Amino acid sequence: MGKDPEKGGIVLEYAKLLEYEPYSMDRIKKTRVMTERLLELTEHHRSRCEDYRRILDGLGYDASKVKDYYDIPMMPVRLFKERRMSSIPEEEVFKTMTSSGTTGQQVSKIFLDEQTASNQQLTLARIVTDFTGQSRMPMIIIDCPSVIRNRAMFSARGAGILGFSMFGSRRIYALDDGMKLNLDGIREFLEKYKGQKILLFGFTFMIWQYFYKELCKLEEPLDLSRGILIHGGGWKKLQNEAVSKAEFKQRLKDACGIEHVMDYYGMVEQTGCIYMECECGHLHASIYSDIIPRRMSDFSPCDVGEKGVLQVVSMLPESYPGHSILTEDEGVLLGEDDCPCGRLGKYFEVSGRIRNAEVRGCSDTYERK
Repeated sequence: MGKDPEKGGIVLEYAKLLEYEPYSMDRIKKTRVMTERLLELTEHHRSRCEDYRRILDGLGYDASKVKDYYDIPMMPVRLFKERRMSSIPEEEVFKTMTSSGTTGQQVSKIFLDEQTASNQQLTLARIVTDFTGQSRMPMIIIDCPSVIRNRAMFSARGAGILGFSMFGSRRIYALDDGMKLNLDGIREFLEKYKGQKILLFGFTFMIWQYFYKELCKLEEPLDLSRGILIHGGGWKKLQNEAVSKAEFKQRLKDACGIEHVMDYYGMVEQTGCIYMECECGHLHASIYSDIIPRRMSDFSPCDVGEKGVLQVVSMLPESYPGHSILTEDEGVLLGEDDCPCGRLGKYFEVSGRIRNAEVRGCSDTYERK
């Protein structure tokens, strides 16, 4: 355990936060730390991003009136599709991330310098290993290899695969580039690592459409009883098929014996600070980020149990002003610091997209050519 980050001086370095366990701060401490960090990030981006400065000026932002991070102005997520929101010069751009989008839709462009990209990976590692353990496992990626090879497809979907791939000791793709199940390769992989825990990762609808439905056709089922599946995105299409989260898990268990299935919530605009599902079925905010459901009528914070549009805040982004974003998703805060799983922080559920919002999502946007 490192020094208390709120005593680290004027600049609250993100590296100090990474010394903490990801679910170790209660509401009082997290509010103090997050308020200080987000105030610093707001001034940092205000001085480096002209469009962001103009927005703050138009809102009449006054840092002296901020009581806590709930008062930090939030940028609509769609702004990242319409403007080049960057706080670094062009020559410092290490990586450009793009959101998923169907044909003809604009996509968000997120500009990362080397330090922010590194912090994203470190943050993802801290969060995920709290649920999977420190040891890397043989890994089955429920997608096709061309997602990484084809730069035109390298958006949120490719970034998710690359990010989670670091948790695999050996990796195999479950699908070929024609989106057909690589059954022989999977069986050989499972035989090679028989008796070991296997990590599986993919996007929700693609798992359902191209993995689960094919497993149901097998005369000799795959044994994934020692598997741990992490998945995210794509619930809209499953809802259209009348598949709930509980049914999704039960159907997969029936098809291949897998019992350990975890959803996560996240977006490319705040890559790294994902919200993982615990064993109680709740999505959790780590110490690096937070969610605030807000009422659509006046954007005041919702009470526990009240549905609202989700604001996401993150202490991570230094290369672009993505530290306080109003999403196009609705959700419900279920509680804080008292989840039965023992993790501190807020826990919540995502209800779906707000009406008339653009359809998007890593797995929603796959189109057969």
